[in-house]
Amino acid sequence: MSPVDVTQVPAVWTPVAAVLLLALAGAAAALDGAVAGRAEGRSWRAGAGVPWAETARLLRQRRRTTVAADRLLWQVAVAGLLVTALLKTVVVPLGSWTLSDLPVGIVWFNAMDVLVWALVWLAGWGPNSAHSLVGGYRFLGQALSYELPLMFALTAPAVAAGSLRVGDVVAAQQGLWFAVWMPVAFVVYCVAVAGFAAWGPLGAPVGTDVAGGVLTETSGVDRWLLQAGRWALLTAGAAFGVALFLGGGSGPLLPAWLWSVGKTAALLAAFVVARRHLPTLRPDRIAPAAWLVVLPLVLVQLLVVSVVVLGRG
Repeated sequence: MSPVDVTQVPAVWTPVAAVLLLALAGAAAALDGAVAGRAEGRSWRAGAGVPWAETARLLRQRRRTTVAADRLLWQVAVAGLLVTALLKTVVVPLGSWTLSDLPVGIVWFNAMDVLVWALVWLAGWGPNSAHSLVGGYRFLGQALSYELPLMFALTAPAVAAGSLRVGDVVAAQQGLWFAVWMPVAFVVYCVAVAGFAAWGPLGAPVGTDVAGGVLTETSGVDRWLLQAGRWALLTAGAAFGVALFLGGGSGPLLPAWLWSVGKTAALLAAFVVARRHLPTLRPDRIAPAAWLVVLPLVLVQLLVVSVVVLGRG
């Protein structure tokens, strides 16, 4: 595999990054619809069209209003998830290009994840509705479970590369991806991505048992923005995972940017398929496993990485 040197591009490329992020998120939504349609006996093509039909319906639908809603905070939450997903991607290299080559890119990504806590809770608080507020608190409950293991999972590649700069982490994987010798950190990271996107087994904040949770009172373009934000967060998480654990844009024959897109699409597809085979977990049942099993395991992983780095001198 040829080495990939990451360089920062001008800010005028930000709209291109946003379009690419939404395109990948839309493709993942179409795949999810196709898989769900196939499971219900419909054709792949009919299933793939469901998300686009739902988008058209929501964009025509009138916004729902509730009594004594905190409209300002509600709107901040509705638009905030999509913006946060884009802010996460500014430090993710696309092959040899990145929008922001921050020396603390990993810290930036994690900080944006903490911002998601506030936004999802505000999406539950804003409508002044019991069901949506329960969904917001559910998200905080499961975030307390996945956030600390996620922080140590992000620390492992940084320790191995000796840098918090994402480009340095990509460069340190020439010859061997970090996912190969940091499997625990990689798995924990993937689970955390499902957590901050409220996705699959960690989708309790939008669960049907609380009538949709934080989505209960949203409709029309507001509901579309929240759902698009969740898909965009999942996509941003997959793209960052490729940079941290799967070698970024390194690979034979094809351009580096195409390797980055291809690996991100493959990891997204894995998320979509896994969702159909895993049950939704209750936040109160996630906490014991996260603190008593997952956290010690990822700490051992970090210890192993540190010993290997010290051994290399």
